[in-house]
Formats: sequence, structure tokens, C-alpha cells
Amino acid sequence: MSDITHPFEKLSPDLIMDAIESIGYHCDARILELNSYENRVYQIGTEDGAPLIGKFYRPDRWSDAQILEEHEFTLHLAAMDVSVVPPIVDAKDQTLHRFDDFRFAVYPRRGGRAPELDDAGNLEILGRHIGRIHAVAGHSLFEARPEISVATYGHASRDLLLSRQLISDSLLPAYESVTEHLLVRLEDVFAAYPYRKIRLHGDCHMGNVLWRDDVPHFVDFDDARNGPAIQDLWMMLSGEQEQQQIQMSHILRGYKQFCDFDYSQLRLIEPLRTLRLMHHAAWLANRWDDPAFPRAFPFFNSERYWSDHILELREQWAKLDDPVLDIPD
Repeated sequence: MSDITHPFEKLSPDLIMDAIESIGYHCDARILELNSYENRVYQIGTEDGAPLIGKFYRPDRWSDAQILEEHEFTLHLAAMDVSVVPPIVDAKDQTLHRFDDFRFAVYPRRGGRAPELDDAGNLEILGRHIGRIHAVAGHSLFEARPEISVATYGHASRDLLLSRQLISDSLLPAYESVTEHLLVRLEDVFAAYPYRKIRLHGDCHMGNVLWRDDVPHFVDFDDARNGPAIQDLWMMLSGEQEQQQIQMSHILRGYKQFCDFDYSQLRLIEPLRTLRLMHHAAWLANRWDDPAFPRAFPFFNSERYWSDHILELREQWAKLDDPVLDIPD
């Protein structure tokens, strides 16, 4: 009887090297696992060139069409001289490969560090480069990939958590109540502030930006979806409202050099932050059978975790009534 309990446990060093060699590379047996939870990502040494980055996709998450949409998007951005890191296209004009039970892609290695967001100049540079991404992204929408919305990040997250019966009986009424009222409120906000959908990076936190020589290189478009432009901007904000206003002013000063911005979307920052919190909790629950998750998130699914999560959602509910950032256009 097999001891393998999760598909990724089958992803041994030998299988990784065999997969990479199946598309024409010669590995030198140096494999370094990189920080990634949704997929498995490795730096893989080769005998006849620079190391590669191999990304092995989580089975059953995205369809082939959804993965290829991401690849085509990043390749188009790169062709427009936007600083992203797209997959390598092989001699057969393919970017998505198969070996054993896995789908994978290979990328060139890019060095860099996370950008420092307390520097106004860095914020303007980041805004400028995201503006370039959005200028290209706005020409069409993803057809296979879903949208960031109250339905996908809010209702679906709540339904999953309630169906898994993870929350204790003592905290369940509080969770049900706060999420029920939050979702009604969020539906109202998004209905009152319609926006033009564009293709997004979708998970534009600074761990997905490699900063080198004052140039940000955007990586990992795995969460790319359709949605409002502000989704790719708000994660750079921190501190109190006055600080966030200053930060957003610098970001938009760069952004607007390449792309128009609808200032009414500033009203969506806290609603989107709320949806991300709900989505993150559901993501952890949905991945708990992957041994990497209990190791990386040992605090999850404890009484303390759910108590803090409910409190955080209540705080977000209050923030939905905060004044909108006052940024002169």
C-alpha cells in the first residue's frame, strides 16, 4: 500500500530532473526548493547553461486553458518590454509541459529582492510599471480565468468554510453573523461603484516583485484574474489613512504616466481587503491536506485563529464606513 497521501509527495528530485530533461535540458542534480505553497517551484541547475526555475502546477487547480492564458498574457507583456518574467517557449512553441502526473513550465532565473516601500521613489517606480502592465492588460479580458468578485472571494469562501465544519460550535454563530452581514454590505458597495474590468496580476504583493537596479520585475501571475485596477495597487499601502494617502499619491503619480485611473475605485480598497481575508482563510482550509500547509501555517484552524479571524472581519466591517482616501487627480 502506498504511503503517498498527496500528489506533491510524489514530486521527488529524480522525478523533477526527469521532467526537466524530458524537454531537452541536462540537469546537474542541483535542486533548490523555492518559497511557494500553491504550486511547487524549484531552481534547477543545468550542465550547459544558467539554472532554470521549474514550476510544477498543483493538480486540478487550473485547466490547461487557464494556465495558457496566464502564459500568453505574460509573454505579450514581455514582448511589449514590460518587466515581467514569462515562461520559456520551446522549439515546438510550447510553454506548458507534461511529465508523469504533472504539468509544469520552466522560467529563466531572475535575481532580486523585495522592494522597500518606505521609499517614495520606489512607490512611484512600482506605480509606473503596474501602469504599463495595465495599459496592455486593458485591451482584452481573460476568457477562461475567473473574476475577483464578492461571489468568488466572498460567498464561495464562506460556503467552503461552513461546509468543512472547521469552526467550533462556540464561534460558529459569530462567524455566520459577521460574514452574512459583511457580504450584504460588500454587494452594496460593488453595486454602487461599478468599474471597468481588466486583466490583473491578481496577487501583487511585494513577494512577487524582484527589485534589481531600481527596476521591479513582476513574477508569479498564477493568480491572474479579471477585476478592478486598484486590486494590483492597494497591497502596497500600510499605516494610518494619512500615510496611505501619501503612499497612493506616489503610486498614482507613476501609474498615470502610462494608464488612466478611475479614482472612484479608491472606494474599493477596504472591500477588496475584506474579500482577501475571507479568501485566504478558505484557501488555507482547502489546502490543509497538503503536508506543506500544516508545517507552514501551524496556527491555522485553532480556536485562537478563528477568534482572531472573526475579530479581523468585524474590524473590516467598521472600516467599510471609513472615509475614502483623498487623492487629488
